Amino acid sequence: MNRLLALLFHQGVLDEQFLQLQQLQDESSPNFVSEVVNIYFQESEKLLRNLRSLLMDREFSDYKKMGVHLNQFIGSSSSIGAKRVRNVCVAFRVASEQNNRLGCLRALELLEHEYCYLKNKLHELFQIEQQRLLAAAVRYPVQQH
Repeated sequence: MNRLLALLFHQGVLDEQFLQLQQLQDESSPNFVSEVVNIYFQESEKLLRNLRSLLMDREFSDYKKMGVHLNQFIGSSSSIGAKRVRNVCVAFRVASEQNNRLGCLRALELLEHEYCYLKNKLHELFQIEQQRLLAAAVRYPVQQH
């Protein structure tokens, strides 16, 4: 396990679900983890936009709709092992269940921060992995017969 991945586990950013996702990757699907994570990023950004637009509406009162978005976010974050993002979503959901607008705004800010940190670190992790694979390919070129 490389240092960055170890750090992300130590910080609680990722959990063992991420390792399970990595175990599904093999020669037949060498980009499996990055593809799954990129789908997660696309969906998460939609969910973040929806949550922000709900909270920015002055007439906002649909906490149930917010809960639906948060449940989706919790599920997808759990499935890739994004532990801190999931935990912030759980706290956000508690604030929404209490119809606590200020708590929701604070949770959204924290969620956006945690999400950006996760996204930046996973992109960094994938770049390191790509460089490692390219270096291995240069060192051990495939022999053509």
